[in-house]
Amino acid sequence: MVETQARARGIRDERLLELMSRLPRHRFVPEADRNAAYGDFPLSIGYGQTISQPYMVALMTEELALSGGERVLEVGTGSGYQTAILAELAAEVYTVELVAGLSKRAQRILASLGCGNVHCRIGDGSRGWPEAAPFDRILVAAAAAVVPRALTSQLADNGIMVIPVGSVRSFQTLMILTRTGGHIHSRESIGCRFVPLIQR
Repeated sequence: MVETQARARGIRDERLLELMSRLPRHRFVPEADRNAAYGDFPLSIGYGQTISQPYMVALMTEELALSGGERVLEVGTGSGYQTAILAELAAEVYTVELVAGLSKRAQRILASLGCGNVHCRIGDGSRGWPEAAPFDRILVAAAAAVVPRALTSQLADNGIMVIPVGSVRSFQTLMILTRTGGHIHSRESIGCRFVPLIQR
């Protein structure tokens, strides 16, 4: 998986590649799909949600440019796989999941793996985690029609946000946002397809 899906497609962060080579991705998917856990595609994890394909996880993580000391907000805990990667590569992870069943399952897996620097919340991730802000990095694992203002307001100076933007019925683009002073700068990465970011 690491060699053919990540390194061969340009992922260069050796800390990330090494982590993905040993993190048991099959632990994060339903038991019936464990034989397909390392395939080059997303998988259903129930509740209408998916675990992203390994390359997309690697790309989004690499775009965050983590050095180890960052406080990260993750919107969409999902299976917990991306959370576990962030927990190893950053100092603290605050992760929000709207679906209670997914959050509780992910929390059990993360605890079993010893991810003690992860803070979990069940709720609307588009609102962020205001009392813990600002965040050095924000990763959004669902597609927003527009970037939620609440999230940009919680991004620290010199912070980076990675978020898919676009309609779930048409084209989505992975966007990389950076804050410099009071200004938000954005650039496009690649086309992508994510489940919608549900706001309540």
